[in-house]
Amino acid sequence: MADIGFGTALSFLSAALPICVGAVGTAFAMSNIGSAAMGYLAEKEGASGNVMVFIALPETIVILGFVLSFVLVGAVNTAVAAG
Repeated sequence: MADIGFGTALSFLSAALPICVGAVGTAFAMSNIGSAAMGYLAEKEGASGNVMVFIALPETIVILGFVLSFVLVGAVNTAVAAG
C-alpha cells in the first residue's frame, strides 16, 4: 500500500465535504418542508402531486453533491497519478 501523504488525504477529505454539507442542509430543509406539506395536505386533500414535488426538490442538492464528489475524487486521482 502506497503512502499518499497529508495533502492527498486532505484532498480526499475535501471531496467528501459536498455530500456531508448537502445532506445536512437537505435534512434541515426537509424538516420544514415536510411539516408544511402535511399541513397543506390536511387542508386540501387532492394536492398530493404538488406536495411530492416540493418534498423531492431538496434531494437534488444531495445528488449534486454526490456528483461533485465524484468529480473531485477523479481530479485527485489524476493529480496523484501524474505525480
